[in-house]
Amino acid sequence: MSEQPSGPRNSGLRSARERRVSGQIQREVMQLILDRKLQPGAPLPTETELMEDLGVSRNSVREALKALQALDIVDIRHGYGTYVGQASLTPLVDGLTFRALSQLDDDTRALGEILQVREVLEEGLIRRVAASLTDAELDRLEAIVVRMEETGGTGSPFPELDREFHEVLYQSLGNTLVPQLLGAFWNVFRRVSAARGWTDDPTPDLTVRRHRDILTALRARDVERAQRAMADHFRGIEARAGRGARGVG
Repeated sequence: MSEQPSGPRNSGLRSARERRVSGQIQREVMQLILDRKLQPGAPLPTETELMEDLGVSRNSVREALKALQALDIVDIRHGYGTYVGQASLTPLVDGLTFRALSQLDDDTRALGEILQVREVLEEGLIRRVAASLTDAELDRLEAIVVRMEETGGTGSPFPELDREFHEVLYQSLGNTLVPQLLGAFWNVFRRVSAARGWTDDPTPDLTVRRHRDILTALRARDVERAQRAMADHFRGIEARAGRGARGVG
């Protein structure tokens, strides 16, 4: 019997099979975590145990675990073992950042698409909270805007106060995914801005005013006005990104 040729075609077939096997093992490891109700930080079975449970080789287990580590589904601690990861949105942030930066001729368009998604998300969310925020929650937002006004009065940018305002705004929803998603989009914007050398907000007084407009509408329990104020805020962010890309401060 003649031997099978070991040329590029067979090599490609082997690679395809290996990818399918690795993907199947990844799914089985994730199912194991779910079936055993393992929480973040809990130890996973050893490589040997996974080999026996899944009926695969050690190399296949290692490759699958490495892929799951990249997704933050498992945490490999060399010398200690493998644990359930946090399943954070870090891989999403990395992917979106790379996507924006890889658009060498038009990275502002890629960033604009991300901002558009965040805008749609926040315009919907603000309708949820506009009529239900308590006086205490509004006072917390007021305190943040006052700090913005004080910092902006010196001409200094205040990105962390901006971020805090949006996080506090939606806390009453009790939805833990909301701040993670907003934080992911925020981190992408900051990372792309830093990589491209775009300046921070060139007009902090305008940013202050837009947040003050949002808060004023919220205090009036005016849902439509609050949504419009949020839309105006995002128009400003998009305009800043465009100016930064053109080198305009």
